[in-house]
Amino acid sequence: MANFSFDIVSEYDKAEMNNVFDQSQREIDNRYDFKGTPAALDWLDDKKGIKVTGSGEWQIDAILDIYRKKLSTRGISQKVLDTSKEAIESNLKTVKDVLFKAGLDQDKSKTLTKLIRDTYPKVKTQIQGDAVRVMSSSKDDLQAVMQLLKLRDDLDFPLSFTNYR
Repeated sequence: MANFSFDIVSEYDKAEMNNVFDQSQREIDNRYDFKGTPAALDWLDDKKGIKVTGSGEWQIDAILDIYRKKLSTRGISQKVLDTSKEAIESNLKTVKDVLFKAGLDQDKSKTLTKLIRDTYPKVKTQIQGDAVRVMSSSKDDLQAVMQLLKLRDDLDFPLSFTNYR
């Protein structure tokens, strides 16, 4: 009997994030309501996140909304954005650092394995560093697990599936 498997990882495509950044930058430059304001989008160190600059909290939210729309257009989960940091206001300007979430830590991995085991007891899971391997003798069970995880809204981190075997 053949065993099938795949890995669950939490990562994002850097090339796609680059495209999202460029498209968002172009839209911000062309928006009439942003003319003459400090509205800008910049990369954080080594492209691990973005730095959003605006004239107030409302403009930061508008820029993040543009960024989220571009993410969804390119098929990237909006959960990749970590907006938990507070915005810093100074000199009539507001700046907010938004990091990108990547990697499954031990707690997130345990949450995933428990969820899968409770829903599909025949499916085996194994934590392997920053990935979770899901194994089963049935491809249908693996597809059902993927569908279950895609539909979960309470998971606050992006998931992708790799290494189908």
